[in-house]
Amino acid sequence: MSIDTKLSPETTPLRNVRTNIVQSIRAFHVPDLQAAATQLGHHFLYANLGGAQTKQDVLDMIAQQFTLPAHFGKNFDALYDCITDPLHKSGPQPGFIVVLEQIPTNAKFDKESREQLLDIFRDAADYWGDRKIPFRCFYSFL
Repeated sequence: MSIDTKLSPETTPLRNVRTNIVQSIRAFHVPDLQAAATQLGHHFLYANLGGAQTKQDVLDMIAQQFTLPAHFGKNFDALYDCITDPLHKSGPQPGFIVVLEQIPTNAKFDKESREQLLDIFRDAADYWGDRKIPFRCFYSFL
C-alpha cells in the first residue's frame, strides 16, 4: 500500500484507542491489529508467549519473535532499551502496534513479573508519546 493510499487512524479499528497506551486486547483480534498497522504504516510487533514458563522464557520468546539484535541482554532493562532509544536514533518512526499474546500466569512468572513486563511497555509508550510517535501495546494472559 502506498503512502498515498494509507488509511487514517479514524478509519481503522483503533479509532477509539489512545495513541500511547498499554491495554488488554479484549475485543481486538490480532489480524485486525496487524491490518491496522499496515494501513497506518506502523511497525507491527507480535509475540505469542503461550509456551513460556519463566521470565527468561518470556524474554527469549520476545527477542526471537520481535527479531531483537543479537546483543540483546535478555533482561527487562535491555528489552526497554531495544524498543526505545536505538529505534529513535535510527531515524523517524511511523508508530508501533505491539501484541503480547498469552503472557504466562504461573508461579514461575508471577503477578510481579507480569507487571514488570507490562511496565516496560508502559514506559516505552510514554517514551514514544514524548516524541509524538504512536505506540499501542495490546496483551492477553494465558
